[in-house]
Amino acid sequence: MLDEENEAMRLDWSKRLNIIKGVADALSYMHHDCSPPIVHRDLSSKNILLDADYEAHVSDFGTAKFLKLDSSNWSELAGTYGYIAPEFAYTMRVTEKCDVYSFGVLTLEVIKGQHPHDLISVLLSPFSEKVDSKDLMDHRTAPPSLQTKKILESVIMVAIECLQTIPERRPTMKHSLTS
Repeated sequence: MLDEENEAMRLDWSKRLNIIKGVADALSYMHHDCSPPIVHRDLSSKNILLDADYEAHVSDFGTAKFLKLDSSNWSELAGTYGYIAPEFAYTMRVTEKCDVYSFGVLTLEVIKGQHPHDLISVLLSPFSEKVDSKDLMDHRTAPPSLQTKKILESVIMVAIECLQTIPERRPTMKHSLTS
């Protein structure tokens, strides 16, 4: 447990934000700059590698799929439980919005220091009380500066947008980078 605490402290807020940006950059490239676009389909913390400088690298493209623009892109279910977009699980239609949902989960996980599990439904429920951003942040690391806290709050808002149950309401990865 002590090693886990030390690792969490080593991942300060600057490194965590850099990890999130690195993943967003990779997905934006795959979705918007590749022809045809590529959907990863298994974006999760186990498929993000950090180098010695804590730069994020998306890995394991074993379930990745090229999107055919003139096709419905039906696919077998693939991905890691807890990161799979809800519509993919019941329609079996893969779009880049499936990766956007997974990115939202991953972003909250990086900020919280653990998978957000049931917190996702709480964040999206119109009947729940507003969740304080400090409850979404990993308490094992030093509190963020005021400027960093504002950036983290903005990133959390983008992550929540990425988790929308209606895929069309989710931002694109290109939009996520500019938020």
